[in-house]
Amino acid sequence: MKKDIYILAIESSCDETAAAIIKNGREVCANVIFSQIELHKLYGGVVPEIASRKHIEKINQVIREALEEAAMDLSDIDAIAVTYGPGLVGALLVGVAEAKAIAYASGKPLVGVHHIEGHIAANYIENPDLEPPFLCLVVSGGHTHLVKVLDYDAFEIVGKTRDDAAGEAFDKVARAIGLGYPGGPKIDKLAKEGNKEAIVFPRAKVDGNEYDFSFSGLKSSVLNYLNQCEMKKIDVNRADVAASFQYAVIDVLTTHAIQAVKSFGMSKLAVAGGVASNSSLRESLKKACEEEGIQFYHPSPIFCTDNAAMIGVAGYYAYQNGVRHGLDLNAVPNLKIGQRI
Repeated sequence: MKKDIYILAIESSCDETAAAIIKNGREVCANVIFSQIELHKLYGGVVPEIASRKHIEKINQVIREALEEAAMDLSDIDAIAVTYGPGLVGALLVGVAEAKAIAYASGKPLVGVHHIEGHIAANYIENPDLEPPFLCLVVSGGHTHLVKVLDYDAFEIVGKTRDDAAGEAFDKVARAIGLGYPGGPKIDKLAKEGNKEAIVFPRAKVDGNEYDFSFSGLKSSVLNYLNQCEMKKIDVNRADVAASFQYAVIDVLTTHAIQAVKSFGMSKLAVAGGVASNSSLRESLKKACEEEGIQFYHPSPIFCTDNAAMIGVAGYYAYQNGVRHGLDLNAVPNLKIGQRI
């Protein structure tokens, strides 16, 4: 009888301190997240030094809670998986140091995991039929990528943003119209009250790669619109601005993703990352996939934002493929997808 494999996973790349236990790469036995959103709201965004200090305070607690939730102890664990990049270097270091200490004390293997590969792997949790190859649209605060997932540990970036990531644009526009941080969920909510066709914002086309993105011009167009309204003493309908901006972003994301799936002869599209929890984006991708006969996959919102369950899933497949890291594992804040250190 095949032995079950249990992975203890740790995530601390930005402002969530998280621990999870994953069974056989697909089953979540525990998933504990401590979010710092309320703390960073005071500053309008994540303050790296504060995030790092909070991770230090909370990391032992979330790991202990995960083990208790799964009714397990370290002797039941087969390997320790941890995010080691990309992300905020101070925040990453907390998780990496913790994972190394646990691995050393318990004698368990250590497996470093790429944060974005973890986001992609979140799709495996609730979709037992999903296996590579497929195309994945990764949309988060720091990344907007189109990725060919060739195997569980083989990735090829076919498109990426040339400037702002989609999530970054959401945050900046939200701040400009007075919604505050975090911008994505607030724009998603407000957009439901507005007319997405009220204002025509630009959709950028990028020379050199038809699958690349650019959101800087769109962001600037929104800011210019707001400035012109202010100078002309015109009242701004924030819901219309939110809806029209979001529609422009989603239009580009959906068009590029569907075009890439068809061009590369694939039949499956997944979405991942914090912005993947945006309800309008999911609806747009689902509708487009249905029209084109493409299978569409997405994680539940809890697995879209930063969490350790996704790191445990990615860690499981890395562990099964023989990936092991030594106690010299370090944080790599600019780690590239597919890069192995």
